[in-house]
Amino acid sequence: MPAKAIVIAVANQKGGVGKTTTSVNLAASLAAAEQRTLLVDVDPQANASSGVGVRPRTVEHGLYDALAGRMSLRAVIRATEVPRLDLVPSSQDLVGVELELVDAEDRALRLRELLRPELARYDYVILDCPPSLGILTLNALCAAAEVLVPMQCEYYALEGLTHLMATIDRVRSGPNAALGLAGVVLTMFDSRNALTHQVAAEVREHFHVFRSIIPRNVKLSEAPSHGKPVLLYDASCKGAQGYLGLARELLERAGKSVPRNASAGDERGVPRAAAAAPERDP
Repeated sequence: MPAKAIVIAVANQKGGVGKTTTSVNLAASLAAAEQRTLLVDVDPQANASSGVGVRPRTVEHGLYDALAGRMSLRAVIRATEVPRLDLVPSSQDLVGVELELVDAEDRALRLRELLRPELARYDYVILDCPPSLGILTLNALCAAAEVLVPMQCEYYALEGLTHLMATIDRVRSGPNAALGLAGVVLTMFDSRNALTHQVAAEVREHFHVFRSIIPRNVKLSEAPSHGKPVLLYDASCKGAQGYLGLARELLERAGKSVPRNASAGDERGVPRAAAAAPERDP
């Protein structure tokens, strides 16, 4: 019997911390490491969808239709330009879910039940949560095995992390007792800033922080405007290598083998594995 996918919610209620950038590029990096990966865009802003080349205005059917009970999740899954990476797209229609599910008894468990039949088809499912702690994020936390928290090293970061942990604890005491914290990934990291190092050190005292750090990187910022994960835009930039390293850490934690022939690409130029290639300046 095939193993079930590891479901990871990428969450932080504070906006502008690289949450969607992490969701898109981690999913692409896992796919490049030969893992069958499903990216679920749980955010009505639909930035994860556009980040892999799916324009929200072109989405006829997406996560909203599945959560509203109109279609199965399988019916709205679509392939992306990245081999082994599929997408459940989002659109602004997803805003309506908050109101439509407010009185539903299973309002927090809809996504978990939708994902259940698909778990055997994938190795990883990445859930890109909105920057809030509403019903959509709650659905993602109830469906996930682990939460990965992107965090920018700034003054208010720890306060936001505290609020998120309180929400995770409430979910653990209710609908998803097995929910774990995968760890914190430091994003938009500026090594020249003293506060950055101070905040990073304090976070490491209280939480597992991944070794892979995502730097401020021009190519990483440009890639979404081209509708591509950074692996398809510039696989050798420091931002791409940061996410390949993060994927490698997740694979190692799960006891999965990590392919080592990353320097070669497939016919679309995607690295075939998540081993680091030589870095260059952004």
